[in-house]
Amino acid sequence: MDGAGRLTRSQRSLRPQADLKAAAIGAVVLLRERMGLKRASRPRREQPPHRLIAFLERHVPRRAGVAATVLILLGSAGFGIVRGGHVADLSSALGDTRNAIANSAGFRITTVVINGRKQLSQDEVLGIGGVNGRSSLLFLDAATVRDKLKTNPWIAEATVLKLYPGQLQIDISERSAFALWQQDGRLSVVADDGAVLEPYVSRRFLALPLVVGKGAETRARDFLALLARYPQVRSVTKAAVFVGERRWNLRLKDGLDVRLPENDVGNALAALSRLDKEDHLFSRDIVAVDMRLPDRLTVQLSDDAAKAREELFKEKKPKKKAGDA
Repeated sequence: MDGAGRLTRSQRSLRPQADLKAAAIGAVVLLRERMGLKRASRPRREQPPHRLIAFLERHVPRRAGVAATVLILLGSAGFGIVRGGHVADLSSALGDTRNAIANSAGFRITTVVINGRKQLSQDEVLGIGGVNGRSSLLFLDAATVRDKLKTNPWIAEATVLKLYPGQLQIDISERSAFALWQQDGRLSVVADDGAVLEPYVSRRFLALPLVVGKGAETRARDFLALLARYPQVRSVTKAAVFVGERRWNLRLKDGLDVRLPENDVGNALAALSRLDKEDHLFSRDIVAVDMRLPDRLTVQLSDDAAKAREELFKEKKPKKKAGDA
């Protein structure tokens, strides 16, 4: 090293180069940062929402989705109950729960008064009306109970009263058993208005008059009232047969058939009663009396009576003489 002059020149000659290099590096760094900031600051372009979605977001209230979900769940549950046949069970369960709450509040039915019943028992009346041990007076619908009672053929009229806090009063008007009606081999108990009360299963109705044929149940009241005016005929009648829904025949206890006319039945019954009183018609050996023609009465003899009558005529027939041609 030869002195300060050479060394000094070397350092001075390198400093500008180092400064330029550092300045260039700094410029590049600043340029990169500037470009990065511009890219970051430029907003990202998003796709516009679908028109339907935009409409729903603008017009549908908030929480509508939650409400729709609840409705869908309830609808699914209801559909399952209906398809599964559980509607009656659900209704019964809800009714029992409601009645239990009312009963615990002091509205339990503690007293039941039923007036006017003769054929039906108290349990039968309550069962028909849908009243049971779980029913509460508060939620009992009197009109519904009355309508249910009137569906029973024995009950003509019914009144239901609720006397709070726990008394139920039922007043009924029962139909009376009027006659036995035979149709297509079936025997039923009917009222005087033709209502079928029940199938004939009890011997307590054995003494009722018997009517037979289609339509006989509704026409029996008037005809039997007319027949009752002639006890001579009524006492020996076993059944009244309605023929062709037009006229009546009488089947007597000894098997005799009396064919009555379609019109003027009262006069025919009066003539029949008179013939029995005067000529003992019902004691004769006959099987049928035809009164359908207004100007004559036809009697049909039994087989034995017909043979006896034929033999009698043969005996009374005059014999031919030897010289007669």
